Amino acid sequence: MQPEWVHGSMMWLRVLLTLLLCSSLEGQENSFTINSIHMEILPSHMVNNGENLTLTCIVDISTTSHAMPQHWVLFYKDDVLFHNVSSMKSTESHFIPQARVYNAGLYKCTVILNNKEKTTMEYEVLVRGVSSPIVTLNKKEAIEGGNVMVTCSVPEEKAPVHFTVEKFELSNVKAVRQKKEKTSQNQNFVMLEFTVEEQDRVIVFYCQAAIISGKNVETSTRARSELVTVRESFSNPKFHVSPKGMITEGDQLHIQCTIQVTHMTPAFPEIIIQKDKLIVAHQSHSVEATYSVMAMVEHNGNYTCKVETSRISKVSSIVVNITELFSKPKLESSATLLDQGESLDLWCSVPGAPPANFTIQKEDMILSQAQNFTKKVSAWDSGTYTCVAGIGKVVKKSNAVQITVCEMLSTPRIFYDTRSEVIKGHTVKIHCQTTNGTPPISYRLLKANKDLESRDMDSNEPAVFKDNPKEDTEYQCIVDNCHSHAEMITELLPLKVIAPVEEIKLSILLNEMVESGKEIVLLCSVKKASYPITYKFYREKEVRPFHQVSLNDTQAIWLNPQASKEHEGQYYCTASNRANPPKNAPQSNMLTVRVFLAPWKKALIALVVIGVIIAILVLGARCYFLKKAKAKQMPVETSRPAIPLLTSSNEKVLSDASTEANRPYGYSEDIGNHAMKPMNENKEPLTLDVEYTEVEVTSLEPHEDFMGNRYSRTEGSLDGT
Repeated sequence: MQPEWVHGSMMWLRVLLTLLLCSSLEGQENSFTINSIHMEILPSHMVNNGENLTLTCIVDISTTSHAMPQHWVLFYKDDVLFHNVSSMKSTESHFIPQARVYNAGLYKCTVILNNKEKTTMEYEVLVRGVSSPIVTLNKKEAIEGGNVMVTCSVPEEKAPVHFTVEKFELSNVKAVRQKKEKTSQNQNFVMLEFTVEEQDRVIVFYCQAAIISGKNVETSTRARSELVTVRESFSNPKFHVSPKGMITEGDQLHIQCTIQVTHMTPAFPEIIIQKDKLIVAHQSHSVEATYSVMAMVEHNGNYTCKVETSRISKVSSIVVNITELFSKPKLESSATLLDQGESLDLWCSVPGAPPANFTIQKEDMILSQAQNFTKKVSAWDSGTYTCVAGIGKVVKKSNAVQITVCEMLSTPRIFYDTRSEVIKGHTVKIHCQTTNGTPPISYRLLKANKDLESRDMDSNEPAVFKDNPKEDTEYQCIVDNCHSHAEMITELLPLKVIAPVEEIKLSILLNEMVESGKEIVLLCSVKKASYPITYKFYREKEVRPFHQVSLNDTQAIWLNPQASKEHEGQYYCTASNRANPPKNAPQSNMLTVRVFLAPWKKALIALVVIGVIIAILVLGARCYFLKKAKAKQMPVETSRPAIPLLTSSNEKVLSDASTEANRPYGYSEDIGNHAMKPMNENKEPLTLDVEYTEVEVTSLEPHEDFMGNRYSRTEGSLDGT
């Protein structure tokens, strides 16, 4: 690492040097130039670790002065200034004693003269190898299972350094017992802990350091530590077996495992005695463990003693042989499967027939202290029987004999839950049970005399079978067990299946077009369903049925004897039974019914309509002619003023009648009005006021002529008088 002042003030240094040179040359008029500059590295560009290194900067300057001008020489490593000197010589050197890996790099030098400077090319310096590490230990004597702290350092080198430390047994330095590696990023040493193992006696450690230099990795020689002597924490275990020599069944067998523990042991190890993989004795706070037992032939075998701590385990083994006093007894029976009430014979024997004491027992209950046993069995006699034979203190148990006494089955029964009806397609549980009989009990369910399913029960609980019947059927169970009696059959169980309503349909007899007055017959039918069936007839958009009936039939009829227009519309029906609640009752198709009139009614209506039309026409014609005749009798006057005594309302009626009566055939009102226009219509227009007066007109006598009534209608004159 370079000093901080080099990194932080390099630029200020250049400025200062330039100012100093300028001031020293102030007032001088000498001319100078830097011809060349180069660097020499001695003894060479590649040196071994620990060798001295000299860097020489040689400058060639031309000047008009007789003396070499003062100048600055700067030395750089990897572009970092590490040395500078003010000189009036052409050669300046920098000495590096005992070069290390961190001294390797790219070097150059620069000369500064007044405001001129020149720099050499970069020269690579390589330092081969790493200084030899120093290995120190925290102890020279260790105990098995303990630890040794190894410190490896390279004081002359700079981090990062990669260390490799290996542990060897002195007797075999070619076989590495343990190896650890670690890179120290900020320090030039590491501390590594090694465990002292069981096989270690005298151990030694080797350390090697490696440093990355540019693209190369430089390594040191292997440095060796001092020797470490290993002490046993405890000795290998030893067996002691008594009695010595031949061991016979009945002798008291003692197997003892002992160890020796050193004073350096922090705690007692655990001692474990095993026969094969079975732990028979153990001790944690002593130097011995003992297994004591009366010797039997089954105690023959391999015994192992293990002494263990958290890190150390030592093992020792021994084989123990026991001489058999007599062979294992043998129990035999007349039969292993008996019916209830049959006789059971048991007898016990020992090969070689030595004098022995016998006991026959069922589980833990003694049945006989003789060699033979006989009895008539019941269901309670099922179980495991053994025989025990003893000679002196040696007692041996025979093989186990399993005796099964079969109790005869009671009459089986078959049933199902009758609290709820069986719906077609729904699951029904069929129960088969016999209350007596030795398990396992085999149940076989028949449906319509065909095997449906089988089941074995280990108790007298009922066997439950599940089925989904689709029609009325019968079930039966066949039951059997280990008894020699033939299998037993239950009674037939009839099952009534409630079939839900299927495919409901509404239809009308004859035709959907019904003649008024004739009967309407609606038929609601289902394809299949269990009785009774409730039928309901509905009209569209009506919540309540207009007809309801329950029948033991697949169809129901609704009859209306006289159809009328009010019976027209759309109809549907529903059908329900115990399998289809009314809320879920299926609905039929929608049927449209139309009612039309009978032909004779249509004819009658037509005649009535025609008669009414004729009557209206006759009355209209009569009224027309009467009105016309009456109008001819009414005089009309259009050229004289109205009679003062007449009222205006009467005048209008009279004038209209007179005018109509005096008009010739083809007379037009427009023409008449034109005839009444004044002669001077092209002159100044005059106001025309026409006043109508309604008068009461009486019938004229025959002798009165037309002229006598000409003034019955009064009109206003053109001049208004």
